[in-house]
Amino acid sequence: MDLIFREEAYKIVGACMEVHRTLGEGFLESVYQEALERELQMQAIPHIREQRLQITYKGFTLDKYYVADFVCFNSIIVELKALPSLTTQHEAQMLNYLKATNLQLGLLVNFGTKSLEYKRIIKTHTSPK
Repeated sequence: MDLIFREEAYKIVGACMEVHRTLGEGFLESVYQEALERELQMQAIPHIREQRLQITYKGFTLDKYYVADFVCFNSIIVELKALPSLTTQHEAQMLNYLKATNLQLGLLVNFGTKSLEYKRIIKTHTSPK
């Protein structure tokens, strides 16, 4: 099975691993976000930090919006956490980000554990009812 954006995701996860290897666990999410932005810059990975994700409803753009930690390569949402573990709520949050943007791949990255934890979240296409 081919993974979508395999090489791009590999580069992003590698940058996250470098941040985790350097800082370790125990910092606030905002520290990891700033460090990851520096690492993405050093590795020349195209990204937008704190990207606003507009939500539409029946063709109307809502005033409410999500803010993703990063959108990399204009195609992958990267959401950072610094928690003891990831939950299904975090996965649901990422799925909502993907629905709002029509992007297909999200990387949920947790720096709060001894070893970096990450999950690929893929928006599956569902047929309309």
